[in-house]
Amino acid sequence: MDPDSARQPQGKLGKGGHALIGANLGARGKHYVCGSLAAFTNIIVTFPIQKVLFRQQLHGVRVNEAVHQLQREGLRHLYRGLLPPLLQKTTTVAIMFGLYEDFSRLLLRHAHRSGAPELVTRSVAAALAGTAEAALTPFERVQTLLQDHRHNGRFNNTAHTFRTLLRDYGVRECYRGLVPVLLRNGPSNVLFFGLRGPIKQRLPDARTRVGHMANDFVCGGLLGAALGIMFYPLNVVKSRAQARVGGEFVPCHQVLMTVWRERGGSIVLLFRGATLNYHRSLLSWGIINATYELLLKVF
Repeated sequence: MDPDSARQPQGKLGKGGHALIGANLGARGKHYVCGSLAAFTNIIVTFPIQKVLFRQQLHGVRVNEAVHQLQREGLRHLYRGLLPPLLQKTTTVAIMFGLYEDFSRLLLRHAHRSGAPELVTRSVAAALAGTAEAALTPFERVQTLLQDHRHNGRFNNTAHTFRTLLRDYGVRECYRGLVPVLLRNGPSNVLFFGLRGPIKQRLPDARTRVGHMANDFVCGGLLGAALGIMFYPLNVVKSRAQARVGGEFVPCHQVLMTVWRERGGSIVLLFRGATLNYHRSLLSWGIINATYELLLKVF
């Protein structure tokens, strides 16, 4: 049970039920629930932006051309492919925050005996949580296929895409693009959890709930945007690899070199879409971090 919740007066518990929910979830479970709800809020708000970004990553087109593609397809296709990222992101962010707390608690217990630095211990916990998230790569795989207009006539929805991949190609096909996901998740988690505290400490002191939410939004947004730029080439490689159905599994570095040659060996073209990704990550991780911290206080 959360100690702060345990100290609430009984009458206050019954007023909104929030403290009672937090008590039932427990100190550990609430990190998973708060992470999941934060991701849900984020996906609903930012999915159309993510779809424009995906088209830029896959085809190397300008933002206005990507928007025109979506306009031509119509409003009914705007949220096509929503379910996979909704399922994937609500689960992975729950794992990200929840497993980080669980691994940290477990590893710190042993670290106190061995004398290992806390920074190293928490970095290992963050990397393990990020690696565990990669188990949900099939959701990113299906999202990629549903967002690619070249597959509009082949895959109807999330369930149909999963059935087709499993029936025609097997489980391995669902994990196409796993390597760039692993290379992205572990290091980005280490940086996110390692820098989140120090960045927030350098922001102006907050004295109200709105002030705390603003600081959490800025902290999460800045980190998400910076990490999004840093790992952007890996997301380009992942999108290109996962847009393919069937055939051999091309190594990560070969996919990167193919994209590099197709875009004329230009860093600018390789990072096409990075500007939108920066703003989308700023908004997404601002929402996730602020909502997560707010829900932790509510529960």
